[in-house]
Amino acid sequence: MNIENLSRNKSFGGWHKQYSHHSETLNCDMRFAIYLPPQAANGNKVPALYWLSGLTCTDENFMQKAAAHQMAAELGVAIIAPDTSPRGDDVADDEAYDLGKGAGFYVNATQAPWNRHYRMYDYVLNELPNLIESVFPVSDKRSIFGHSMGGHGALVLAMRNPGRYQSVSAFSPISNPIDCPWGKKAFTAYLGEDTASWAEYDSSLLMKKASQFVPALVDQGEADNFLVEQLKPEALEAAAKESGYPLTLNRHEGYDHSYYFIASFIGEHLHFHAKHLNK
Repeated sequence: MNIENLSRNKSFGGWHKQYSHHSETLNCDMRFAIYLPPQAANGNKVPALYWLSGLTCTDENFMQKAAAHQMAAELGVAIIAPDTSPRGDDVADDEAYDLGKGAGFYVNATQAPWNRHYRMYDYVLNELPNLIESVFPVSDKRSIFGHSMGGHGALVLAMRNPGRYQSVSAFSPISNPIDCPWGKKAFTAYLGEDTASWAEYDSSLLMKKASQFVPALVDQGEADNFLVEQLKPEALEAAAKESGYPLTLNRHEGYDHSYYFIASFIGEHLHFHAKHLNK
């Protein structure tokens, strides 16, 4: 598979690199970033931690703002960050920030015009890791985490594919998208008016009926402007209680929805994943 290196920066003894490639799944060119820790030198394979970003973000936000490289270097874990949606002049878009480019919601769209490109679920689940594992010194031991829309995506991917991920975590995830404005808008556009199909992309509903478990960690800021209307962590808590899901959900007074919050607790998340990836 042909990929093009766009940038490379040495960081804490490892390398942060940015690439583009043509995605067959998304029918467009895509960009991703990868941080390879120093343990990956000389072709030594390291476990993989996939990061999914939130609305309006690209592959760059996490790598530049989360302060994750130093801990990843110490733990010997690679971090891969895809873009949040298909991109390109012929890719469908919307004027609003919460639909279209930058807002793929990690679903496989079934409705025109979105279904021509918007298949981020399949891209993150299959195409991207297949590429990563074929090109880089990265093993098939995977965990996944994300923020907001990306937290929703990470939880959904892990719960629908429990044998594929060692662990999952999220910062401020959209926990019950079928019952919040962001989710209702995106799911109506991408999946159609039949709300029965929406349930496969709602982490609270998936957690409630889960019978196979992936260890899960969620952190939520109590000063988050989106907490009540959009995020609804209480739905996750209720679902975990009903199914016995191994969820740890921490609430943090004073923290908002920003990368200041993520950077404050990224160390705990990296240690959580490393523990499970290195079992």
